[in-house]
Amino acid sequence: MPVPTIEWKDEHVRIIDQTLLPAEKLFVSIDTAEAMWEAIKLLRVRGAPAIGIAAAFGIYLGIRDFAGEDRLAFDRRLNEVCEYIGSSRPTAVNLFWAIDRIQALLKRYEDRPVQEMKKLILEEAREMVEEDNRVCRKIGEHGVGLVGEGCSVLTHCNAGGLATARYGTALAPIFRAHELGRKVHVWVDETRPLLQGARITAFELVDTGIPATLITDSMAAWVMSQKKVDIVIVGADRIACNGDTANKIGTLGVAVAAKNFDVPFYVAAPVSTIDRKLPSGEGIPIEERDPEEIKHGFGRKTAPDAVAAYNPAFDVTPAAYIHGIITERGILRAPYKKSIGTLYDTI
Repeated sequence: MPVPTIEWKDEHVRIIDQTLLPAEKLFVSIDTAEAMWEAIKLLRVRGAPAIGIAAAFGIYLGIRDFAGEDRLAFDRRLNEVCEYIGSSRPTAVNLFWAIDRIQALLKRYEDRPVQEMKKLILEEAREMVEEDNRVCRKIGEHGVGLVGEGCSVLTHCNAGGLATARYGTALAPIFRAHELGRKVHVWVDETRPLLQGARITAFELVDTGIPATLITDSMAAWVMSQKKVDIVIVGADRIACNGDTANKIGTLGVAVAAKNFDVPFYVAAPVSTIDRKLPSGEGIPIEERDPEEIKHGFGRKTAPDAVAAYNPAFDVTPAAYIHGIITERGILRAPYKKSIGTLYDTI
């Protein structure tokens, strides 16, 4: 994407309000931790990597106006802000990765004065943006070998530039293939109930000039059965140590259909999305959102008021369905506990 999803600009955080896409590309200024909490909760900024960056900036905004040089009081305030920001969305591990990273600064520089700590926290948040751009580029480089000339890719939800600082995860190999001049086509799952695929992924692909076809989620299995899909690439919000992967609701159904029709199913995510504390996907917390998102879909009432509605925002795809996990360090293969373990001494 030519325009950054999230950036520090003129002493505030600037984001694209993704709830308004594709009808309007509106830039919003975020100046407080409360405004950032709302932006994350209401999906103005979304996608695991972008949420992590937003969390870091939100923490800085929460301590920017701290008065005085009482370091103990400052540390307490920062931890309060971290807990507050962490309550916005529970599933995306990058949010907590960012919080842990900021809190690590407190321990690393425990002897530094308050004003210097503020600068260090802002610098860390800004470095996360640059780091994310480098990581996503590498994901594209490692994954582009899977996207050959004439390849038809199916993706679910949005893991493009607008889910990261700029370049994307699941769309990174597609963007890279396009840059190399390869002809590719993307089947875009609508991704109900909030239509991130229709509103955001389709927007990005059209904006980039990559041929794309929009389908409803319930059409994906049929399209695969007709041999119209060569590969599925999706993003991730949290990956357990055994490879089980949480992603937007509906991903599990896509994975099951892909396995049935012998379509390779890949996850693309930065290493930071791996939760080193979770042995399997059974421990991944699943966010449940307001049932009204289902009952009042498409901007109008779509179900009776009296009917109950269940609205989990994510599901977990077992590792057995995943052909590989495309990271900035290469493509991880099963057995995932072993391949993921090679990345860390502690797993």
